[in-house]
Amino acid sequence: MAKVLILTGDAAETLEVFYPYQRLLEAGYEVHIAAPEKKKLQFVVHDFIDGFDTYTEKLGHTWDADIAFKDVNSDDYVAIVVPGGRAPEYIRNDEDAKRIVREVFDRNAPVAALCHGPMLLAAAGVLQGRTSSAYPALSLDVEFGGGTYENGAAVVDGNLVSGRAWPDHPSWMREFMRILEAAHPATDSGSTAGDSEAAVQPVSVPA
Repeated sequence: MAKVLILTGDAAETLEVFYPYQRLLEAGYEVHIAAPEKKKLQFVVHDFIDGFDTYTEKLGHTWDADIAFKDVNSDDYVAIVVPGGRAPEYIRNDEDAKRIVREVFDRNAPVAALCHGPMLLAAAGVLQGRTSSAYPALSLDVEFGGGTYENGAAVVDGNLVSGRAWPDHPSWMREFMRILEAAHPATDSGSTAGDSEAAVQPVSVPA
């Protein structure tokens, strides 16, 4: 079973982690969440209020990271996803997070980045000469990283699919899944991603 890695951390946007996580599981991929440390992560919820100049933030769900960045062998994964929230603001300083991104881009593997996610790509130096969407306030970050900003819901540039924020989920993931499934079907026997079952964390639901 092919594996996909989500690079994130504390203060990631809840929807932007869970939507791709569950969509990929549904399609038959094994999905691991990587963070600066292997620990329980605290996600947040960003929302948009009429008349407010930027998004609001509230506490969201918690979820366990499966692996620390330093322990990731990028060759084990056929693709990566970089959600938004505030996590990209600090994981872009993590040398192993940047290493993973560069290694994945070097072999032209599929990459999905949303909202603040392109901040990590810019820090890793992989946006040079590329076109990327992002949260509109981050257009300068894309440009400072050597890229061209495009205000779109599902901007495709080769192996990279990017979007602005969680309202773009349907378009963003539709394009990413199209590219991913063409390159690496979930049950591709030729994949380097192993054959273990998808890692779905147990959830306790109140009666």
